[in-house]
Amino acid sequence: MNATPQAAAAPIDCWLDRDRALLRLRLARPKANIVDAAMIRALQDALREHASNTKLRAVLLDAAGPHFSFGASVEEHRAAQCEAMLDALHALIVAMLEFPAPIVVAVKGQCLGGGLEVALAGTVIVAHPQALLGQPETRLGVFAPAASCLLPYRIGVGAAEDLLLSGRSVSGSEAKAMGLVELLADDPEAAALAYVDEYLVPKSAAALRLALCAARGPRVHEVRRRLDALTRLYVDTLMTTHDATEGIDAFLAKRAAAWQHR
Repeated sequence: MNATPQAAAAPIDCWLDRDRALLRLRLARPKANIVDAAMIRALQDALREHASNTKLRAVLLDAAGPHFSFGASVEEHRAAQCEAMLDALHALIVAMLEFPAPIVVAVKGQCLGGGLEVALAGTVIVAHPQALLGQPETRLGVFAPAASCLLPYRIGVGAAEDLLLSGRSVSGSEAKAMGLVELLADDPEAAALAYVDEYLVPKSAAALRLALCAARGPRVHEVRRRLDALTRLYVDTLMTTHDATEGIDAFLAKRAAAWQHR
């Protein structure tokens, strides 16, 4: 890993492992690891840089500090910035879904909002049993466009609507039971590495790339279409409501929101 001052200040750490078979990406702004514009851009750049590595068999995405991510930047959800923020986040989601190698995500601590949306774009999620995963957007008077597309594929419509509407968080153990995560481990990073070493590194990179394409083709097409429609619903309709602005303002001011239901 590059330990220069520039790398230490970057939103993510990025390095190659396993004789270039594994790309390591680590969210590097603990403890919150907020998914803001800089973090999104750094992840996009890393994926773009390494997409042509024909030896790559996997990506491992994890996070420095006790938490995976508290979520997206609330400040960037304000009306003047939200469209640019959503466009960037959704482009990252699509880039992850279309990346030519499986992305294994190791989750500990809190994995909320935009952080969970990023994790959902991965292939396999490994979580600590006491990790907390959730989409709390409705608590701020908004909704989660990317999770609205991705959650039903993982856990079905009913369970997805439960999480998206209630805003509640579930433990890693509950997430495993509902199919939100694939594996539980007290050390998610070590377990993710073990999964990569046993199941992915020994495989042909070409076979993995084409297997992903075959499995995800219809899903990627549908997610692209729905993300475009949900961005418009968010920007053109949601952000014209009183409660969306009130919820964000209340969160930033650390006070209770005064909903007017309009």
